[in-house]
Amino acid sequence: MRTLAIALALGLSMSWASPALAKGAPPPGPDGQPLGEWVLPEPSGGDPFTMRRWSPYIAGVGIGVLCCLAFLLSDKTIGCSTAFARSAGMIERLFRGTRVDEQPYYQQFKPVVDWEWMLVLGLLLGAAASSWLSGEFALHWVPPLWAARAGADPAARWAVALFGGICLGFGARWAGGCTSGHGISGTLQLAVSSWIAVAGFFVGGIVAAVLLFAVILG
Repeated sequence: MRTLAIALALGLSMSWASPALAKGAPPPGPDGQPLGEWVLPEPSGGDPFTMRRWSPYIAGVGIGVLCCLAFLLSDKTIGCSTAFARSAGMIERLFRGTRVDEQPYYQQFKPVVDWEWMLVLGLLLGAAASSWLSGEFALHWVPPLWAARAGADPAARWAVALFGGICLGFGARWAGGCTSGHGISGTLQLAVSSWIAVAGFFVGGIVAAVLLFAVILG
């Protein structure tokens, strides 16, 4: 239980340490179109709990410190993607019972609440609290940036999000890690496989963004 509590606390801390990453997309301008420039961070002298975004340099240092704390306190690395696979197994167990545990994948990654699952829960709660305190909490059927480029039809947005989520989940499991497992925990350990994976993340992200926004929606 102590390990799970530490994971939840670290997840909350990561959410506070990276509002610049969570809110990094440029907001729409007065005409509904996305602004062409990034919004500059607010002065560092403000209340850190109510600022709209932090400096990405401060957020980066904060995440690095949290990774070190995860190693020191729980001997665990920070990662997220396996938690979603475990959640899928727990949902499947509701319909198929213990037969889920017979699958080879779930024999290796048991569908239980573990370190990463609590970390993801902390990220969700921390992000919600951060947006609420900064006055930016809002519920959108369709994100404003997407609506400005592709229209406000929620069905189209959800279909694209579902397809993207499937691709993201498949890629993360195939690569053995996600942007946090490889991009944060793996690279700070100087793992060659993680550096190769991160290069693939950037290349794939750039290609996908160009195809979507410049070719399909352009």
